[in-house]
Amino acid sequence: MRIAMIGGGYVGLVSGACFAEFGTDVTVVEVDRDKLAALHEGRMPIYEPGLDRLVAENVAAGRLTFTADLPSAVRGAEAVFIAVGTPTRRGDGHADLSYVFAAAEQVAIALSEYSVIVTKSTVPVGTSRRIAEIVRAARPDLAFDVASNPEFLREGNAIGDFMRPDRVVIGTESERARDVLRQLYRPLYLIEAPIVFTGIETAELTKYAANAFLAMKVTFINEMADLCEKVGADVHDVSRGIGLDGRIGRKFLHPGPGYGGSCFPKDTLALMRTAQDYDAPSRLVETTVAVNEARKSHMAMRVIAACGGSVRGKTVAVLGLTFKPETDDMRDAPSLSIVARLVGDGANIRAFDPEGMQQARPVLPECVTYCRDAFDAAQDADALVLITEWNEFRALNPTRLRETMRGCVVVDLRNVYDPTAMQQAGFDYHCIGRPRGA
Repeated sequence: MRIAMIGGGYVGLVSGACFAEFGTDVTVVEVDRDKLAALHEGRMPIYEPGLDRLVAENVAAGRLTFTADLPSAVRGAEAVFIAVGTPTRRGDGHADLSYVFAAAEQVAIALSEYSVIVTKSTVPVGTSRRIAEIVRAARPDLAFDVASNPEFLREGNAIGDFMRPDRVVIGTESERARDVLRQLYRPLYLIEAPIVFTGIETAELTKYAANAFLAMKVTFINEMADLCEKVGADVHDVSRGIGLDGRIGRKFLHPGPGYGGSCFPKDTLALMRTAQDYDAPSRLVETTVAVNEARKSHMAMRVIAACGGSVRGKTVAVLGLTFKPETDDMRDAPSLSIVARLVGDGANIRAFDPEGMQQARPVLPECVTYCRDAFDAAQDADALVLITEWNEFRALNPTRLRETMRGCVVVDLRNVYDPTAMQQAGFDYHCIGRPRGA
């Protein structure tokens, strides 16, 4: 088979490389010159474990190519995937679909024979119908079908999620389109991965519903963590106690400074706006959005309180900037709000992140000092705050860390460290949802 992937960002690049690994001939269209040049040179524009190797192997095998020439890429493709960005639209919280619709029009003009036009981007209900209207208006003579095939890729584990998915959701009303996509995903049938065929609107909504539900789980356990602190309970035991219930599940029940990234913030907001537009407001989602936004500011206040009520003139070491480990993604990362508030209150910030510092520089205050490693960041710091739980932070020696720092305050927003060990090392240790002496 031969397909085209419009967009060489996170979703397009990972999906294109994985489809190529299945044996499909894939052309990825990327119009950003810097990204395209990087891809041609074998440099990944994003950090995702294993992606550089996967791309290199499939480029060498001739199954994966990159171009800015959309017409040549879609010519003869049995399926064309639209995987461009759908950021939050300024002013109203809806998803900005301008890139999706522009791509659809360009694809329509370029196609010369039947193809399935597939939305891989996360889009609100009704988008695929609108794409069909755009294509018909541009090319009334063209034979085509539309389909919705939302992605469920976790940053840091995207390749595994694609190659061994919990499920694949495909929304279309055309049997011909089903046959094309069934053939494309045939390698997953061999490992008995569930392939769920639905209507178009159902597929579009499923993506938003999934992310909103997971975001609510994160927000719920964060609120339970706050309650645990008030009543003397341990949130990790609460999480385990409820997570072992098969109806609830253990994932996404880890307390922290709030969710971030490229999906949960924009998708919960977009679903909230869509629900309001259709006069079916989702109060749970609305509350989730509000609570999560407030939590990031509250975490900064925790750091300030731990420092005696003021950080003015104090040096604060920050470990972890990205919204989660194993990615360089800074989009809506809790560190953005936390660091900005600390700087605004007069703190001097020394920060380290294993992969995210290049992405962090344009979006964090200019006065932040970026360091070589965790101990460099902690040098002569009055306080340390752990925001992102990279594995390398878990093994830091408490005694060495205490000797490196000037002060003794540690605010662990991911509950990485053992409270007893930290206190024995001489730290004034603060964590989330656990008794101080636990």
